[in-house]
Amino acid sequence: MNEVTATGHSRKATSRTLASTLSWRLRDARGYSFVELLIVTTIILILASAVQPLARVAITRQKEGELRRVLREMRTGIDKYKDSADAQMIPPTELKVGAEGYPPTLETLVDGVSVANDATGRKLKFLRRIPIDPMTGSDEWGMRSQQDKPDATRWGGQNVYDVFSLSQGTALDGTRYKDWE
Repeated sequence: MNEVTATGHSRKATSRTLASTLSWRLRDARGYSFVELLIVTTIILILASAVQPLARVAITRQKEGELRRVLREMRTGIDKYKDSADAQMIPPTELKVGAEGYPPTLETLVDGVSVANDATGRKLKFLRRIPIDPMTGSDEWGMRSQQDKPDATRWGGQNVYDVFSLSQGTALDGTRYKDWE
């Protein structure tokens, strides 16, 4: 028998109404339709494709900054070697004939040279290591000697007057990496 509640409805009728309401809500809460998922996926793909070029430019800009830094570091090492040679801190036996006071190789900047008039065997070192070119991923660098022409593409081998990247790429500003000063 049906009991009547305070609202005037029978308890059995109330439980049926509750069951049909729960059944309707469960059907409605099953998830998203295929079309809704397709729309959300499309929006995400459009946003991702807009962000990708910005990320590439940011990575390239970071590599270019690193290239500028390592070129400055090596050129500073070359200049310090030249200054030490000119100040006669490097003995003449360590200097290559015709090198004009510049290092014979980049490795010389890392290995160091003995100090003139120093019996302790102390060495002057100008670089900790030969840096990696961020554009090529290699520790190989283009070099110019003082005797080379400014536009020379091959190193004459007399000394290391300047270094440049061997990358054939073009920078964000339109210049070629190998032409960077």
